Amino acid sequence: MSIYFYNSHPIYKVDVLGTVVYKREREDFFCYGVDDGTGVINCLCWKNDRLKEEEDPNKSEGKHSDAAQGAFSPVIELKKLKQAQQKLCCLEIGELLRVRGPVKTSRQQREIMASAYYKVNDPVMTAQIAWMMEVPQLYRLCYDKPLLHSATSVTALTPISKAKDIIQTFFKQRSVSVFRPYDVQDLLQPLISCQTQTTSVDEEPVAGPSVCQQLRQLLRETLEILHKEGIIYRKVKSQDEVYQVTAQDKDLLITVKDIIREDSKREKYAEKGCHILHILSAVRQRFSLNVNRAALERVLKSLECNSDIISTSGDHYTMF
Repeated sequence: MSIYFYNSHPIYKVDVLGTVVYKREREDFFCYGVDDGTGVINCLCWKNDRLKEEEDPNKSEGKHSDAAQGAFSPVIELKKLKQAQQKLCCLEIGELLRVRGPVKTSRQQREIMASAYYKVNDPVMTAQIAWMMEVPQLYRLCYDKPLLHSATSVTALTPISKAKDIIQTFFKQRSVSVFRPYDVQDLLQPLISCQTQTTSVDEEPVAGPSVCQQLRQLLRETLEILHKEGIIYRKVKSQDEVYQVTAQDKDLLITVKDIIREDSKREKYAEKGCHILHILSAVRQRFSLNVNRAALERVLKSLECNSDIISTSGDHYTMF
C-alpha cells in the first residue's frame, strides 16, 4: 500500500464515484476504468467466489422442470439472488460505480485495490449531484487547509488539551475498554504541578482551590469534553461512575452492525440504507440510552474503514 500527499495531507485510501469508461475481465477480478470528472483511474475489483462458480447444465434442467410444475423451488430462488448480486458487481461501460480501497502504484500508474465496490442506480442523477456538493465542501473544510503538525502547536495547548492527550494515550497503550475517574486521575497530577510551579514567587499567596480540587475540576472538564466528542460514554448512569471507551467497546460495535444488517434488508431502507438518526434511535432502544451521536459516528467510521459497512449519500449506511 502506498501513501500519497495532497497539501501535506497523507492519503492512502480513497472513495470514488464515477462512470465506467472501460472494462477488462479476468478469472479472479474485474478491472474498471472509472472517470470521476477529474480523470480516469484503474480500479481492481476482486470477484466474489459465487461469481466464479460455473453453472452445471444438469442442474439447470432440474430447475426448468420445477418451474414448469409451478412449485416453489429454493434452487431457482438462489439463482435469482445470485443474478441480482452479479448485476451489482458486474458493470458495463457507461454505468455508475462506487469503489473504495487503498491506492497503489503499478507500472507507474495509480490504481485502486477495491475493498468494496458496487453499481449505483442513479437514473435522475440524485447520487451524483449529492456527491458533487459533498466533495467540494470536504476540500474546503479539510484538504485545502494546511496540515498543522503537532510540533508547531505545542505552545498553544491548554491544560485540558494536554489532559485529553494524556488520557487518550493511556487508552491506546493499555487497550482500556472500561474505566472509572480515579483510574486516570493521577495521570493528570503533573499538569497541576506545572501550573503551581509557574506561579510567580513574588506574588502574594491568595486563597483559592487546593491542588486536589484543581485536579478533580480538570478531570471533570476533560471527561465532559471526551464524552461530547464521543470518545467515551456511560452505558448505565449510576452512583458507580463507570465509563466505556467507544473505540474498544465490542458490544456496541456488534449492535450497530446487527442493526444495519437487519434494517438494510427492509424495503424502506433497501435503496439508500439506514440514516444515522435511525441507527442512533435503534441503538438507544437495544443497547443504551446514553449513546450520543458523536460516539455512534466514531463506531460507523470504524466499521466503514474495515469495509464492514458502506456509507451512501446523506449520512445513510448499508451493508451487502
